[in-house]
Amino acid sequence: MFRIATLNKISPVGLSRFPDGFSITDDLDSADGIIVRSQDMLDMGFSKNLLAIARAGAGVNNIPVGRCSESGIAVFNTPGANANAVKELVIAAMLLAARNMPDAIDWAKSLEHDVAKEVEKGKGRFAGSEIMGKTLGIIGLGAIGVLVANMAEKLGMQVIGHDPFITVNAAHELSNRIPMVNDMDKLLSKCDYVSIHVPAIESTKGMIDSKRFGQMKKGACFLNFSRDDIVNQEDLFEAIKTGVVKKYITDFPNDGLVGKEGVICTPHLGASTEEAEECCAVMAVDQMADYLENGNITNSVNYPTANMGAFDDSSAVCRVCVLNRNIPAMLTKITGILKNVNISDLINKSKGDYAYNIIDVDSEVDESELLRSLNFDGIISVRIIK
Repeated sequence: MFRIATLNKISPVGLSRFPDGFSITDDLDSADGIIVRSQDMLDMGFSKNLLAIARAGAGVNNIPVGRCSESGIAVFNTPGANANAVKELVIAAMLLAARNMPDAIDWAKSLEHDVAKEVEKGKGRFAGSEIMGKTLGIIGLGAIGVLVANMAEKLGMQVIGHDPFITVNAAHELSNRIPMVNDMDKLLSKCDYVSIHVPAIESTKGMIDSKRFGQMKKGACFLNFSRDDIVNQEDLFEAIKTGVVKKYITDFPNDGLVGKEGVICTPHLGASTEEAEECCAVMAVDQMADYLENGNITNSVNYPTANMGAFDDSSAVCRVCVLNRNIPAMLTKITGILKNVNISDLINKSKGDYAYNIIDVDSEVDESELLRSLNFDGIISVRIIK
């Protein structure tokens, strides 16, 4: 029996996909897996029972990934599951900014008498512009960036993309009418709107700073639906003050942003749709169940992708799953310990500092002896599935 704990509210549509042999628990210490959305886990202690954490969303900055890697805890995310929800919010935000709708709505709410007359007298101060024919630059063409780019093109915008690390799949999904530029400077200087869609990692922290703002077309609108740390906030305020940035629209309010002139904040609504929550929960549950039952890894941010299919569909007596440091000769040492049993199938994958082995054995093994023998320098964890 596998026990799964949930942090935050997880869609029951997803949780219902756990197969027989899984149960939901409130006891974190006994949990084999944890499914989380946005709760901060950075300072959380983990029990030795914990094998996996699945984030029902794309970003994992609320999870101590490095500590999990050292402890043999696989961390999964759900890339693309909430992409459509974020895409629609980005497009809506762009339209809000173009037509000055937040200020116009607030003003309309303040009217008390002769409303129709006052509307006709005052509406001119909120006159905006249309997005059709305007140029939109997309920085980061992952699942969300590609959807935003394609939708904006369908709305009649001129779209330019920039992503030096674009994947083959993303390039295939991107409209062939959208040009790519290698130099971000060239994109920024041409665009009426800029939307950024990059992961929140150390190398992207503060990447939009005074230098980047200085390269922007004067009066541009900048949309940030990635993370607030990507933008240097003090440099942003200076760019707004000087008119370089007309509007800054973000889904990540903080104490410094709320109420500032030229800033439109939405309260982290990116994935807050029923459909997105269901999609993220379904993907998180499926990936966790497959890992716990079969040892397969899909969409892990800290360990390599590896898939040997369902254990029940194999002829193996047991499946040995080994997480280890990615150092020379580890596979030789591991298989050497299994020299007296017949290995029917094996997969070995690496990702950065870590490697993962799935080994199907079609003869009986002494579990306690095997676990003892595989306890040497470089081994992080060993699990036997029967």
